[in-house]
Amino acid sequence: MSALTLRAAVTAFSPLAESIGADIGYGTAVVGVFGMLPTVMFGLAGLVTPVLVRRFGLERTVFIAMLLAGTGSLVRAFAHGTGELLAFSGVVLLGMGIGNVVIPPLVKRYFADQLAAISSLYIVMVQLSTVIPAFVAVPLAQAHGWRISMGVWALVGFAAAVPWLFVLRDRAGRDRRDVTALPAEPAAATGRIWRSPLAWGMAAMFGMTSLTTYAMFAWLPKILSDAGASAGFGGSMVGLFALMGLIPALGAPTVVSRMRNPFPVVVGCMALFVAAFAGLLIAPMGAPVFWVILLGLGPSTFPMALTLINLRTRTPQGSAALSGFTQGVGYALASVGPLLFGMLHTWTGGWLIPFVMLGVALLILLLGAWQACKPRMLEDTW
Repeated sequence: MSALTLRAAVTAFSPLAESIGADIGYGTAVVGVFGMLPTVMFGLAGLVTPVLVRRFGLERTVFIAMLLAGTGSLVRAFAHGTGELLAFSGVVLLGMGIGNVVIPPLVKRYFADQLAAISSLYIVMVQLSTVIPAFVAVPLAQAHGWRISMGVWALVGFAAAVPWLFVLRDRAGRDRRDVTALPAEPAAATGRIWRSPLAWGMAAMFGMTSLTTYAMFAWLPKILSDAGASAGFGGSMVGLFALMGLIPALGAPTVVSRMRNPFPVVVGCMALFVAAFAGLLIAPMGAPVFWVILLGLGPSTFPMALTLINLRTRTPQGSAALSGFTQGVGYALASVGPLLFGMLHTWTGGWLIPFVMLGVALLILLLGAWQACKPRMLEDTW
């Protein structure tokens, strides 16, 4: 239930971005600001969550995260200005970002003997939280208005908070003393990770994948509507884009773990991205479903990067350091993508230059992956 909250606020908004803007009064450029907000808040959550976990424990922290997601979703549905909508979208996304960080160690704490099965279930739920809102956002808005369409996801956040109340009651007095699944304290000398080419390669691979993905979440409906598609079709294509991510989420970790150097897989992903970009640019309504299927398979480099964090480190300290650096730097880089994509479209009046920008991002991704995929360990490079 908690995993079902972790992406809903992103894909419930993007298919409705233009119609909401027409109602409350913001222009196309502001869509890019909303597009960059998820990566900014996820990055902030990465800084805030360890402090919350030390202060409150894992269970209380995930309970707080669900309440933030529910409350933010509810209040932003009543927003009457751009500032309010941005602020409470930030609250939702902060709750989701905290959930991103704490749910994996909770899985490890409670299901240490079933990690593969429960992790797969968790990944499937995260993907469903991305897919379902995109498919239903426009039909719900057409039937009941955009406020109901976005606000209904508050119910998911509040519902996910309820089971944690019973867990907290059951574990009263023990939850904060239990250190199961919490990362070990850093060793005295953990190395200088910012000097590691492996770490920078991982950050580039993770960051450019996220930049491209969130730019498409934000702007795919607009690209298709400019080509003549309806708002409902644009929303369903965002849903399809998210749905295709389920395939690499389940398959990429296995493939990567069996390859000494998975760089050829990254090259294949880049080919899928390039083909999708070319199709959306040259003939967006020629075969839109096919372009979006290719587009959805391109970000297979995201679960690859998460898997490589553990495959390229020897120690828990190394894994924690590489995860923090990869996601911290990566999300910081990714946050400019949706905004810059929209600004380039506004300045040029077309989609060519924005897609050229994404092409540059893919080149950086490829260079980063060359470093990240080499069969070596972080601890030997820092």
